[in-house]
Amino acid sequence: MVISSIANAKIKYVKKLRNNKFMEEEKKFIVEGEHLVLEAKESGLLIEVIKLESDSTDYGVLSTLVTKNVMRSLSNLPSFPKVIGVCKYDDAEKVLGNKIMILDGVQDPGNVGTIIRSAKAFGFTSIVLSKDSVKKYNDKVIRATQGMIFKLNVITKDLLEFIPELKNKGYKVYATNVNDGKTLDTISKDGKIAIIMGNEGSGVKDEIASLSDQNIYIKMDSSCESLNVSVAASIIMYEFSKEN
Repeated sequence: MVISSIANAKIKYVKKLRNNKFMEEEKKFIVEGEHLVLEAKESGLLIEVIKLESDSTDYGVLSTLVTKNVMRSLSNLPSFPKVIGVCKYDDAEKVLGNKIMILDGVQDPGNVGTIIRSAKAFGFTSIVLSKDSVKKYNDKVIRATQGMIFKLNVITKDLLEFIPELKNKGYKVYATNVNDGKTLDTISKDGKIAIIMGNEGSGVKDEIASLSDQNIYIKMDSSCESLNVSVAASIIMYEFSKEN
């Protein structure tokens, strides 16, 4: 059967998964397009697909066929995809690893998505979002990661509680701040490290920065006041990926 009505109960349910509260209640989120659907399948999080009747791909999960009009109504993309995936939350406890990126109040989904991609590229195993950062399963975050969100440990924590726990486990915690900061070429990059990046406009909160062991900053032309947080995070992670 091909669903042709946007008033269909299943279609209404999938559309409701755009709502943060409903997502949290159901512990489900959606991804758009074949690439992200296949990444979700590989990660074991894909539970169902909604696909165009012309799509013959077997995604290995329950499939619902829909018309182009229905797919258009479900999609947030300029050009609607041939498939949308319904995924379950990844609540499995994972190893933090030796390199952690902490995001304090970073709210732009494009920035968070880019940071997640860079983290995968440069060997960071965990991304920790503060509770006032953008939501992990925001659809723009997911798209910006290009599927890398399924390959990293991305978690949300109360940073005032989490950072002291990290320090007790032997992590050295760095905050990005030029005041009393050291340049990246002057610090040790060995061992277990965590780096705090702050909000796009206001930086790392004072109470969070006070928990760090050392401030760090990127040396650059003095006429450039600041870098985009995703650019800065990517540079720092690249530097920390090098051997001393």
